[in-house]
Amino acid sequence: MKADDKSIPVGIFDSGYGGLTILEKIREWLPQYDYLYLGDNARAPYGVRSFEVVYRFTRQSVQYLFNAGCPLVILACNTASAKALRTIQQRDLPRMDPTRRVLGIIRPTVEIVDRLSQTKHIGIFGTPGTIVSRSYALEIAKLFPHVTLVSEACPMWVPLVENNECNSPGADYFVKQHVDRLLARDARIDTILLGCTHYPLLTEKIKQFLPGGITLFPQGEQVADRLKDYLLRHPEIDGQLTKKGRCRFLTTESVTKFSEMASLFLKRPVTAVTQAVIS
Repeated sequence: MKADDKSIPVGIFDSGYGGLTILEKIREWLPQYDYLYLGDNARAPYGVRSFEVVYRFTRQSVQYLFNAGCPLVILACNTASAKALRTIQQRDLPRMDPTRRVLGIIRPTVEIVDRLSQTKHIGIFGTPGTIVSRSYALEIAKLFPHVTLVSEACPMWVPLVENNECNSPGADYFVKQHVDRLLARDARIDTILLGCTHYPLLTEKIKQFLPGGITLFPQGEQVADRLKDYLLRHPEIDGQLTKKGRCRFLTTESVTKFSEMASLFLKRPVTAVTQAVIS
């Protein structure tokens, strides 16, 4: 690679494939930047792992992206954002490299919920790890104490997506089950957050079982909007990033499998994939 071709990308990290839905929206809003996506597919899923394990795996992946030249890393994973972000920001960054930044996707998502809801009663679907962490509940309580949040853990939704079963009878059963459970606990819910980056692929299925008048809110556009604002407010980071519109992918598992699954998530062929070894 020639010196003038050197890429200094935005790093996008997820435990698997779901973060691709965040990457897609970020690239729509900020197409000029270079991106490096890392999926820790060999150790996924993170949603059922302990705080300590998720933190350790996430820290290792962030360090890998730093070593690959990323001055900014987005944790495009709700579980990693919930269980690892704060510790990495407060404890590890000063030691790893205080000039670099790691951002999550929970706070950007929460910042808009008050405007979305008329009743101020909001539901959230998430993985067991995200729901147990109470990260959304704590953030909403800090910003909007008048908002009521009702949470529903959906352990089968990620496997449905990753096994390409979004339109199967099994998807009907598990999606309806969790929609009914959530709404039975609070009839005033008018907005539901999709608190997992896999769930946008189930959007149409979820809508089939929702009554009219309820807004379903995926994270991608809001995260992209807040990243755009962040880069405007932090020219010291923005100025380091190369802007040639390139995107590369890393996976800790099979390159072939990643290409197939990423193509499913992004609805276009994905070929620029390299295997990463993280320890």
